[in-house]
Amino acid sequence: MLIQSHIVDLPTPSGVMRTYVHRPAGEGAYPAILFYSEIFQQTGPIERSAKIMAGHGYVVLVPEVFHELNPIGTVLAYDDAGRDKGNADKAAKAVTAYDADNAAMIAWLDQQAFCNGQIGAMGFCLGGHLAFRAALQPQVKATACFYATDLHSQVIPKPPGQHSMERLADIGGELLMIWGKQDPHIPAEGRARVYAQLSAADLRFTWHEFNGQHAFMRDEGERYDPELALLGYQLALGLFRRALR
Repeated sequence: MLIQSHIVDLPTPSGVMRTYVHRPAGEGAYPAILFYSEIFQQTGPIERSAKIMAGHGYVVLVPEVFHELNPIGTVLAYDDAGRDKGNADKAAKAVTAYDADNAAMIAWLDQQAFCNGQIGAMGFCLGGHLAFRAALQPQVKATACFYATDLHSQVIPKPPGQHSMERLADIGGELLMIWGKQDPHIPAEGRARVYAQLSAADLRFTWHEFNGQHAFMRDEGERYDPELALLGYQLALGLFRRALR
């Protein structure tokens, strides 16, 4: 399927949020995916991943997750300086601020003839957590979270009672949780804690742990595992096909 890409700058309570839109070319209305990047924003690997999903028949929106904290169009490098800046931005933005970002994208999608109103979410690393956060929105029917950081911890700032794992009762859609067993950012005990809480909340979810490192989906760097990445895309596409079509 051929795709097209363009940019939309969406108003949010904390400022303009640049959002990259990748969608099927030509006429038609398609389901949408809110697609969340790592702390580096829309890098080459994130753009390519978003386009893969778009090429399977989805309107994919990639927001600049730290739009309040950087000039529009900022992309951080996969190096120490970029990592330090991204982690500092993560520590500066309360998790509840992403709720308004989600609401802005969903409201915009509601006005687009090329979206049929069916919405999912997907993300990697921090973006895995932000996709999980998007699942709190009642319009989001399916969510694919890849090695979602900080669900098991208290790192991301938040008001009392607003940790994402404290809002499980607000998740109405299906979850796909994918992890790497060799990921030092989310140890086994942290994964076990998340699994136990999702089970206790009686949510609909599937759970996969693979022999992969953190960022095994990213098609740059030594941690990239092409075989696992292909499997990850297949699992996500299966979820969205089942839940959004």
